[in-house]
Amino acid sequence: MQSQWERITYQDSDREKVWAKSRSFAQDVWFRFRRKPTALGGLIIIALLLIFALVGPVLSPYSYSQQDLSMANISPILNVYPAGDGVYFYLNAAQKLIQVDGSGHLVRQLEKVEENFDERWYAFSYGDEGQLVYLDFTVKPYAVKLSQYGEQIQADARLWNRTYLLGTDHLGRDILTRLMYGTRISLMVAFIAALVNMVIGILYGSLSGYIGGRADAVMMRIVDIISTIPLTLYVILIKVCLDNGMASIILALSSVYWVDMARVVRGQVLSLKQQEFVLAARTIGSSTGMIIREHLIPNAMGSVLVTVTMLIPSAIFMESFMSFIGIGIAPPMASLGTMCTDAVESLRTAPYQLLMPAVVICLIMFAFNFVGDGLRDALDPKLKK
Repeated sequence: MQSQWERITYQDSDREKVWAKSRSFAQDVWFRFRRKPTALGGLIIIALLLIFALVGPVLSPYSYSQQDLSMANISPILNVYPAGDGVYFYLNAAQKLIQVDGSGHLVRQLEKVEENFDERWYAFSYGDEGQLVYLDFTVKPYAVKLSQYGEQIQADARLWNRTYLLGTDHLGRDILTRLMYGTRISLMVAFIAALVNMVIGILYGSLSGYIGGRADAVMMRIVDIISTIPLTLYVILIKVCLDNGMASIILALSSVYWVDMARVVRGQVLSLKQQEFVLAARTIGSSTGMIIREHLIPNAMGSVLVTVTMLIPSAIFMESFMSFIGIGIAPPMASLGTMCTDAVESLRTAPYQLLMPAVVICLIMFAFNFVGDGLRDALDPKLKK
């Protein structure tokens, strides 16, 4: 019987199998990050949203402010009345009759040529020969009658709206195009605000943590005072001095959100400034600025990156909220918040108008939170395997 302590034999080829190629810190972080499916999925969603926001408006045939009142409140999925010969009719919420072809493209809004209030019907003209189609209000739900046949037809067919893929709003503007511009504006505001907050928070927090003592206490009390004042009050005060627009939103977010970053950086600096490499830098006569710039901030960047990824969705949500209550981006410029505001008025008749921007906001929030969780785990040396 072979002893369990007997020396095993191996070949050089077997020994190579247990050796692994050394990785740098960035490669090691990426290796651990991509092994988390939610984090990798969030990164892919962010990349797709950036392509959607930056490239999409270039390919769209419409503008975010282009209006066509004859095509207002058109759904992305059309419940149409088949009239034969590839002709369909769509009845929108405003009781406007629109001609649709067999592929789902909107042809035109039919012109009313006759009306009878006593018998409660309207007559519309369509086709090259001026055929008439009647809209009868005596039948519930409303029915369409063809004059040449004299029979009632029902909206028993569905077509995808090929002219406006996500439908139109109450002013006849293309929702897909406005969603592209709205995503671009929201992401732009969030990234700029996060960058400004990162710079201010890193400088303020590192100085407070490194200097310490009474200066640290005073600086942190200032942070506490700023964090207790509601952000909405900042926005209203800024709105008095500036008009509604991107500048006021960025200024409002940049004046408040940096306090969380400052607290995180201060905590990291307090734990790092007593390390041996900082003491060695002091010994050789390095200045305070060099120690903070060359030693403390690079070693605190892991927590900084995680905090930034958490600040971005928070900033997007706050921008959407401020635009929703009317103190954000000024119309006709589109943002996710202004689109939600416009959709509230027609929520019952056209719920798709609110669904689209709400879904994008949720995707952005989830994606950045997943990426933040992945970075937190990837940058934690205790989780290294």
